[in-house]
Amino acid sequence: TCVVRGAVKLPAVLDSHMVIQRDQPVRIWGWAEAGEEVTVTLAEETQKTVADGAGQWLVELDSQEADGKPRQTKVVGKNTIDLEDVLVGEVWIGSGQSNMEWQLKNTTGAEQAIAAADHADVRLFHVPKVQADKIADDVNAKWKACTPENVATFSAVLYYFGKRLHDDLNVPIGLINSSWGGSPIEPWTIKNGISGGMYNGMIAPLTNVAVKGAIWYQGETNVINKNGLSYADKMTDLIQGWRKEFRNDHLAFHFVQIAPWSGERYEPGQLPALWEAQVATLKIPHPGMAVTTDLVDNIADIHPRNKQDVGNRLALWALAGTYGRRGMTYSGP
Repeated sequence: TCVVRGAVKLPAVLDSHMVIQRDQPVRIWGWAEAGEEVTVTLAEETQKTVADGAGQWLVELDSQEADGKPRQTKVVGKNTIDLEDVLVGEVWIGSGQSNMEWQLKNTTGAEQAIAAADHADVRLFHVPKVQADKIADDVNAKWKACTPENVATFSAVLYYFGKRLHDDLNVPIGLINSSWGGSPIEPWTIKNGISGGMYNGMIAPLTNVAVKGAIWYQGETNVINKNGLSYADKMTDLIQGWRKEFRNDHLAFHFVQIAPWSGERYEPGQLPALWEAQVATLKIPHPGMAVTTDLVDNIADIHPRNKQDVGNRLALWALAGTYGRRGMTYSGP
């Protein structure tokens, strides 16, 4: 259906204070009136295009270096959009269920961590929970600087992951949290054109964004659903589907081997079977698996409160496997 849009409009993920993935082509896209000419300027480069019959347009600009300088971005059609304070660095998505969604304020050492979380070059983007029958074209979120106020309700694992990358790589970091407590893996997956509701509403609108990789903490619901060893195939579908849709065969994908739990909802044998399936996932290129069996403070709690070590272990996998850092102990025990 042809949508009459009028003014040039950008998706929420393209906004002031965003982080652009370095060393990859930059896609800028949005909507306008059908046939309207749109001009996009990023730093020194300008590209022009024309909105198609459905009012959609996209331009691809040259890759950018992480030089520490904020970029101006201008989009001009019948109206003008100016984006300020656009940084270039590393962009990662965090997804999964409640242990990824778990807010920093509810973790061990939260008070000190939040008070110290003033990082002007770390930017946070929190995707709200939406299930959609069809692929959505946008999300309702905003890029925010990492401040004590903004980080308290952000994903603890993703924050600690990003903080470690920021400390070690010394470049701006963009963190996109798109997670949903209690979710199984299936709604996040796209395969052969068939996509789940969470993928449609919370991942698909982001797939034009160049990202370095994803971190994933999910599996507890699939243990409860007695998926066991079949989870390896489900993870393969998830990773390969995302790589295809993000147009990046080298999209890094580092995940957490879920923590032990003594709850009665786990039937005997299902957790070890899923653990084995997670190990089998390492056969796919460019993955990493953070082990957490030693990080559980309360075996009766499905949400271990030590998220700093989880984020740090995922970051070690990224630093060694994705960024080629040597001399790091990243796999174990």
